[in-house]
Amino acid sequence: MTTLWRFALAAALLYAGVVAALALTQTALIFPRWAMSGAESRLPSDTRRLQVDRPGGVTLHGMDLPGPRDDLPVILGFGGNAWPADALANYLRAAMPDHRIVVFHYRGYGPSSGRPSARALAEDALAIHDHLQARNVVAVGLSLGSGPAAHLAARRDLAGLVLVSPFDSLTNLAQGHYPWAPVRLLLRHRMEVARDLEGVQAPVALIAAGSDTIIPAQRTAPLREVASNLVLDRTIPGAGHNTLYEHPDFVPTLRAAVARMIPP
Repeated sequence: MTTLWRFALAAALLYAGVVAALALTQTALIFPRWAMSGAESRLPSDTRRLQVDRPGGVTLHGMDLPGPRDDLPVILGFGGNAWPADALANYLRAAMPDHRIVVFHYRGYGPSSGRPSARALAEDALAIHDHLQARNVVAVGLSLGSGPAAHLAARRDLAGLVLVSPFDSLTNLAQGHYPWAPVRLLLRHRMEVARDLEGVQAPVALIAAGSDTIIPAQRTAPLREVASNLVLDRTIPGAGHNTLYEHPDFVPTLRAAVARMIPP
């Protein structure tokens, strides 16, 4: 065997090994529960604990932070893959103190049992919504949470949908980060946000970070083409994927988005 053939074989084996590792670790990469260890955030004293039982013995745990105004929509939050649910609940409460805030731990996260998957999170979103029995709900999906939030909005009658740092498709997003890998063949977790958005009749708001390298602009752009009732579309210049929420323009933009979903 020539040196060239040995090199080619070694390169092929290395590539196969890296691709195999990517395939085997994809769930941990998409749902990095290992990054969520630590003490829970202290919740307000008026917080109510919620529980939703799912098939297979899975129990989802959430929190309900009451708001002073029953005439405003309930904010149902779906966080990013490494944002603890209790911390998100506190953030949304501080951002929109007049609203009732509901956030659940994804399955496999925090006290919720089970193993996370894109399909399971989508189905859980429907179950959580139905458990609330609230007629006036705005779903807020952040980053990965855009998937279950859009899935819910396409299948239930919501007051509105706010997507923050959203992507059109998890497959497209992953392919952009791993252009050398056969992502479309390997990816088991599918979130088709653009496809779901085509079926959403409720008002939709899109908020993006202008310097986002994790979910780049080209992954958000297709959503503008399919949202039939787009009431707010704002990109915050200079904000990154993880610094967006600290940007001084973010909370006012989030409030403006929800306000446009409240009938006059």
